[in-house]
Formats: sequence, structure tokens, C-alpha cells
Amino acid sequence: MKYIPIFGLLFASWTLAAQQVPYWYNATHERRIDSLLDIMTLEEKVGQMTLFTSDWAVTGPTIREGYQDDIRTGRLGAIFNAHTADYNRNLQRMAVEETRLGIPLLFGYDVIHGYRTIFPIPLGETASWNLEAAEEAARIAGRESAAAGLHWTYAPMVDIARDPRWGRVMEGSGEDVYLGKKMAAARVRGFQGEDLSDPLTILACAKHFAAYGAAQAGRDYNTVDISERVLRETYLPPFKAALDAGVATFMTSFNEVDGVPATGNHHLLTDILRDEWGFMGFVVTDYTSINEMIPHGVAADSAQAGLLAVKAGVDMDMQGAVFYEKLAGQVRSGEVPMARVDDAVRRILRMKYALGLFDDPYRYSDTEREAQNILTEANREASRRIARQSLVLLKNENDALPLNAERGRILVTGPLADSQADMLGAWHGDGRAEDCITLLTGIRDAASDGAEVTYVADMAEAVRSARRADIIVVAAGETWEMSGEAASRADITLPGDQEDRIRQLAATGKPVVVVLFNGRPLALPGVDSVASAILEAWFPGTEAGHAVADVLFGDYNPAGRLPMTFPRSLGQVPLYYDAKNTGRPRDENNKYTSKYLDESNDPLYPFGYGLSYTTFEYGTPSLASATVNRNDTVTVTVDVTNSGDRDGATVVQLYVQDVVGSVTRPLRELKGFERIELAAGETRTVTFHLTNDDLSFYRQDMTYGTEPGEYRLYVGGDSRAANPLTLTLE
Repeated sequence: MKYIPIFGLLFASWTLAAQQVPYWYNATHERRIDSLLDIMTLEEKVGQMTLFTSDWAVTGPTIREGYQDDIRTGRLGAIFNAHTADYNRNLQRMAVEETRLGIPLLFGYDVIHGYRTIFPIPLGETASWNLEAAEEAARIAGRESAAAGLHWTYAPMVDIARDPRWGRVMEGSGEDVYLGKKMAAARVRGFQGEDLSDPLTILACAKHFAAYGAAQAGRDYNTVDISERVLRETYLPPFKAALDAGVATFMTSFNEVDGVPATGNHHLLTDILRDEWGFMGFVVTDYTSINEMIPHGVAADSAQAGLLAVKAGVDMDMQGAVFYEKLAGQVRSGEVPMARVDDAVRRILRMKYALGLFDDPYRYSDTEREAQNILTEANREASRRIARQSLVLLKNENDALPLNAERGRILVTGPLADSQADMLGAWHGDGRAEDCITLLTGIRDAASDGAEVTYVADMAEAVRSARRADIIVVAAGETWEMSGEAASRADITLPGDQEDRIRQLAATGKPVVVVLFNGRPLALPGVDSVASAILEAWFPGTEAGHAVADVLFGDYNPAGRLPMTFPRSLGQVPLYYDAKNTGRPRDENNKYTSKYLDESNDPLYPFGYGLSYTTFEYGTPSLASATVNRNDTVTVTVDVTNSGDRDGATVVQLYVQDVVGSVTRPLRELKGFERIELAAGETRTVTFHLTNDDLSFYRQDMTYGTEPGEYRLYVGGDSRAANPLTLTLE
């Protein structure tokens, strides 16, 4: 927990929404903010609530015409897309030395999976099921960002996403609530550290609040239609986990919730976030999302949209200039209380004080520190290490992998085999293609003189070259622009003729290893039917080629597990493991049950799935007590043995099913996991502890808690774990 008790602290003249405060709260800062608010003009207050973008030209960062005057007059309090220490120092100097009050600027940027050293996309990183790795990646990204003059990142994205057509699945942690909560908290800890006044930490931002991942048809910016129950059970918990970890800021989402756009949604931003959860940081909009309430159809003009946003609880307007143009007049007319503006400004100033910007506004503008922290060898090593933990072995027929680095003829082909830019993935910060290691380079570096590596870029030509090869490695998938924001796909098979070419290569009789680079689950039944091995690499980042080669040649035993279900076909989407049953569950002998005429209900690869170069055997799980009351801790143990001849890691997963509830319950839910390393032949006992909260849900009356009855507990290597234990809750 990143919260501390309030007892013993001195309070400013405002009411705490909850009986706890975040670790970055400081009563002395609150008194200083009071004094500053007393002397600020209305226009200066609105300036703190205004966020505009910088630009990036061929020659480097540039500020838009007119923004310098806005900085000097106090009408602009924060800038995003401005980075590098020297450039930001010059902008900060305007704010501190050329304005009436000298209030420092806040600099933000989309540092999603790395600043200059790029790590795997968040979905791929989540496939490691390694919370320490996720925290480390965020910490390094934060250090590089801070060294480059940044104070604030628009990450982590904690949206639960269950439709792989949505391009932004690459930016989050996948389909599961429990895993999403754990990853959200880890990334907040990584970015923010233990002390925000440390000049190598930055503010994190939990986004997009809320339910953006439920966009209908997987189409970006589209409508969301969910119940309050689904909102609270599925989409809000990762945000609450981020808040409990001390996240400094929240970002609103583009979608509507219950007919009201999130940016103007008082229920989300005030009733839940502030009053119920006690959030003390500030809320920023997504890019021009106040303005977009006009086409949403809930505001006739920008003035009305601005009123909806500020009254709902928005504190900072990103790029839309609605507060900049309208808010001061609305305060003077009495439409917006000054107290609401003061609250917003207090929240923003609170974070500037927490970062130490009032003590030293240039503390993030040290060019020497920038040179020492950007793209270091240590950072590259961490990128490689975390990337290889993120790789998921989906198929390995007849032990096609690992490759023999000492001998043999390896043919490398495919559109992504030597593409540096496509190793980065979307939202790659200041990552640069020229820094990236491609798959081809990684394979060549890993192979010894006894192995012959041939590269043929064109897959049609590769078919003709295959007769000389002992094994074929195909780099297939999406280009980096095919996932991310505004990159939804209606067809989630391999783009173009890649599948046909893979079939042609397999028809030569040579074993074919497919390495996938992609930002979403793909429908791959055709590839699965012909490939000897399939390795899901996601977009691995700066050290992509080395990380993938480590796995291909067996220098690292793959241990990644899927954070999203891979469907057999698009028609199954959305497909996720923790679905609910129907009144007519699938029965292959009864037509009138829930199934397709032309497709299985089952996924191609289930949530939590992944193979290894070794094998793991699970003993029979046991319960310390099969009957407990709601105040007891449920203890589950299982012995796991590495039964193969290689050392390796696996992810032991615990799933729970509430058999009968006052409302329908999922068939199973992840409630615990542990990633363990086992030497060949080693056995380890893994223990899970379930609390009352792990068995709680929103009951029929929407109170949160447990109900007595029977539970089934499954322990295994993926979401299909069988042979459940029975637990009775009294």
C-alpha cells in the first residue's frame, strides 16, 4: 500500500474524502498552496488547468506560436510532448523567471513501455507474469524520462480488454481483472518510486477512466454499454489498485458510460473517484475529449462541454483549450463556483510541490544526468532480459526448438525479419529504429561458425531457397502501426499473404518456426496446423532480436504465459476465460445449446497458456481446511515438479469458481499466481492464501461481500486447470 494514516498530520482548510492519504501528501505543501491560491488571479488559476502540446520537428522539439506568451502570462501550466533536458529547461525558465508568480511548468509525455530504451509492449510484458520485471521496466523508463526533462507519463493504461480487434490491447495487461490489478500497481510503483521528490521519478497516470476497453466491436473511440455491476466487477478494480499504489493522476476516457461521456461523467469522476475512493491527485482529460462531447451529442457547444467537464471533476484540459477560452467567464457569471476551480488548482499544485519543482524547478533539466541515464548498456540488458521473459511458446512439435547454434542451415525469411522499426511497437516514446536489434541480427549473433544463416527477404523466393535449409524461421505478424491507438482491425488473421507463404514453406517438408511480432492476439488456426513451432514475441523493444534468439537457441527457456485468449476465428470474439455459464451450456449431442454450427467454442490458445522446453507436473492440491468462515484465510498448497531435463520457469495459477450465487458468477476467476524457477528434477511446494476479499463480489443488492456456499478451486498451468478442490464457506 502506498497510503499512510492521516493521524498526526496537520491539515489544510479542506476536507479529506477518506480516512487515509497517499504517501506523497504533505501538510506543509498544503499551507503553501493555500497562500499561493490567495494571490493567484482567476486567469492564472485557469492557466494551471490548461495543458497544451509541444511539437517535434526534424531538428528537434518546437513550441507552437503563441505558447511562449501563454507561459509568460501564466495562462499555461503544463506542456506535453516537450522533452530533452535542455529544451524543457528553456521553457521552464520562461515560467519561473518571466511570470508574475513563478509557478513551474509540468512536462508530460506518453512513456508507455520505455522512453529511449524500449521494453516489450505492455501486453507482452504482462505475458511474463513477473511483477518485479514490470516494476523494473517502469522504473527504468521513469529514470530515462526524468533525465530527459519529463515529470509525468500517461501510463499505465489499466483498461481491461477482451476484444483483440481493439488496437489498444497492446497498451494494457489483457483480459483478466486480477492480473490487471497486480500489473497496474507494479507499474505505478516503478514510475513513482517511494519518493516523488527524487528527481529520477515521475508521476504516473492511470488511464483511461473508465471502461475504454469495452468499446463495441473493438472499434477505437466507440460506444461502451455496460451495467454498473460489470463496471465495478471488471473495469474499475485495476484503477482502484493503481490508486491504492499511490498513483498521482487519472486520465478520462473517450467513451461514454451509461450514456454520459467519461469526461463529463460526475458519477465516475466525483462520486466514485473522489468521494468513494478518496483520490487526492488530479484528473486530466484525454486529447480534446472535452470538445468531443459535442459530437457525442451531450453538449451543444464548447462552453456547455466545458461546464459538464469541470462540474464532473475534470481538473486539467488536454489540448482542447476549452477551459483556456471559457472557464474564467463561467466563473465570473456564477456558472462555475470558484471553489471548484480552487480544488482543481490545488490538486495540480500539490503534484508540482510533491515533485520538488517549487524548491528547484530545474531539477529535471540536467544534461549531464540525461547523458548518463539514456540508453545505457545496463538499460539495454534489462530490456533484453525482460523481453525474453515475455515470449510465449505456443507450439513446439517434435522439438523443433531450440535451434542448434553449432551446426545446420537456417533460412530466415518473412517481412519482419530485418525490420528495426517494427521491433518497437506503438507508443514507443523516443525509441529509435536505429537502436533496435532485429531478429536476423539476433540469430546471426547467436549462431556459431558451424551454423549457416541465410536471409531471403521475399517469402516467395524463400520457398525456392528452402530446399537447402535444415530449418526455416519465419518472422511474421503485424507492422508496428497496425496496433495502438486508432488501429483497430476487423480481420485479426495474419495480414496479406503471410499465411499462404507459411503454408508453402511448410509444404517443402522442412520444419518451419514462426516468430510472431504483433500487438494483439491473432486468429492463427491455419498457421498452427502447418508450423512446427510458434513463438509469440509481441513487439519486444530495443533488444528484440537478441531476446528472441536467446529463446530460439535455448539459451533461455521460454516461460511466458498468455495474458489474453487467442481465438480460433474472429467469429468467436469477444472470447475470454472468465465468462459466465448459460442456462443451456454446450452439449455436442444437443443442438439447442450454446455453441456454433461452424466453429468450436474453445480458443486456439487459452488464457494463461504457454509451453516450455521442459515439462512440469502438478501434484494433487490440498486445502488446510475444506470448511471455513468468512473471516478465515483459505490456504491452498500444491507440489510442482520440473519433470524434464532442463531448468526452467513456470507460472502456477489458482482459479476460483463460486458455484451458486445470488447473481450469476464466472466459471472461474484467477485469484493467485506465482512464477517459479525450478531446476531439472526439482520439486517445490507453492502456497496460496485467499482472503475474504478474494471470494467477495457485488451481490444482488450491489453490496460487496461473500455469500456462504460451495466454491471450486483449480490449480494448474493455465486457465483450463482441472480436478478442482471443493471449499465450503459458512
